Amino acid sequence: MNALESTSTRPYLIRALYEWCTDNGLTPYVAVLVDDTVQVPREYVKNGEIVLNISFDATSSLKLGNDFIEFKARFAGSAREIIVPISRVIAIYARENGQGMAFPVPVAGGEGSKPSPLSSVPAAGGVEGEPKVVQLVPPEPAAADDAGSGPEGEPPRPPPGPRPALKRVK
Repeated sequence: MNALESTSTRPYLIRALYEWCTDNGLTPYVAVLVDDTVQVPREYVKNGEIVLNISFDATSSLKLGNDFIEFKARFAGSAREIIVPISRVIAIYARENGQGMAFPVPVAGGEGSKPSPLSSVPAAGGVEGEPKVVQLVPPEPAAADDAGSGPEGEPPRPPPGPRPALKRVK
């Protein structure tokens, strides 16, 4: 069996991080990219995403399968059946310290659907359309005598413009 025929590592990593969170007394949360295949309360979806508490205390009948995460949970006092395809999980992390893992955003699936921001990033082999983890790196300074660098012995100054920011997922 070659790498293309093997099963996805995503469900195994999700189960491992879920177990790590529970073993350490932490609360496991999953961030989910919502589309028509995801069964969640739509009133809690913001910007096409929802964050779900999948701890033992917050769920019943939790099943972390290879294809779906399934459980029952209460939202505003009402019991709901939640079904999330593994491919739509974009992160699993501990609420208390934020440690966990993010996954590549799923590639959009059909005509007329909005393409993923990563769908145009070529993969290591140069194949377009393959999802890829991307790390944003600031550009290297052009030269040492560039106007952006400080006096000798001081670190270079950051380039003018807006500062990069992280989005906190709750």
